[in-house]
Amino acid sequence: MAMPAVSVRPKDMGSKDGEFAAQPSRSEVVFELRDVSVSYFDAVAVAGVTLDVHCNQITALIGPSGCGKSTLLRSFNRMNDLVAGARVSGRISYHGLDLYAPGVDPVEVRRRIGMVFQRPNPFPKSIYDNVAFGPRITGRRKGLDDIVEEALVNAALWDEVKGKLRQSAFALSGGQQQRLCIARCLAVQPDVILMDEPCSALDPIATSRIEDLMADLKRDYTIVIVTHNMQQAARVSDMTAFVTAEVDEHDHRVGRLVEYDATDKIFTNPSDARTEGYITGRFG
Repeated sequence: MAMPAVSVRPKDMGSKDGEFAAQPSRSEVVFELRDVSVSYFDAVAVAGVTLDVHCNQITALIGPSGCGKSTLLRSFNRMNDLVAGARVSGRISYHGLDLYAPGVDPVEVRRRIGMVFQRPNPFPKSIYDNVAFGPRITGRRKGLDDIVEEALVNAALWDEVKGKLRQSAFALSGGQQQRLCIARCLAVQPDVILMDEPCSALDPIATSRIEDLMADLKRDYTIVIVTHNMQQAARVSDMTAFVTAEVDEHDHRVGRLVEYDATDKIFTNPSDARTEGYITGRFG
């Protein structure tokens, strides 16, 4: 089975037997989720999610705490593989190919589908070495200065750090550290950026800068963001998925997709009363 190439910097998805050699062409739908469930050991955390994520759009996942938004997000790039007892069922297709098919290299999946976490997590290295880290471990030795500069420019951080690239990343403010983490993600030339509550630890000014940055980045990248901040989802996203938590017969909370639609419709004319109740603050 051949991996379709993403026009953004194609690279082999990798497999032991040489399958998934990639040069895919950019398509409108990046991810297709069909009846996707995620379980931890015997407990179902998210059940029966079906939705499409489109190219060069920002898709927001919203819902109350404990509904499985972050668990669902981590299934997009197989981060759940690193969690003991985690199991993903259903089908997640990336440019038409099953991300969980035998032989797909999860490391290459995570290069193409990058992740920015809730709290800034720079490495205990210089600003330069943080950004150059990914390209180095993928074998790049030449042109690192250009890669670092381009990533920092695209993360709207270059002008603030260009004179202190050899200083510790920990000397940056929280908002700058988060943009550095975005630059570190961009340096390995992904196709998709996943963001798990990227502004929850930031002040309003830093949050505004990250939101502006997301609007710029979606010209070149597809973005999926988890956020508790409904105003943020309304401001930045094109599509919104509302996930709620239901209690099953074993008294476990199970996340279920209630509604997925254009953000304007979700926030002004939702189709489900549960969505309206959450957005208006009546529950959640």
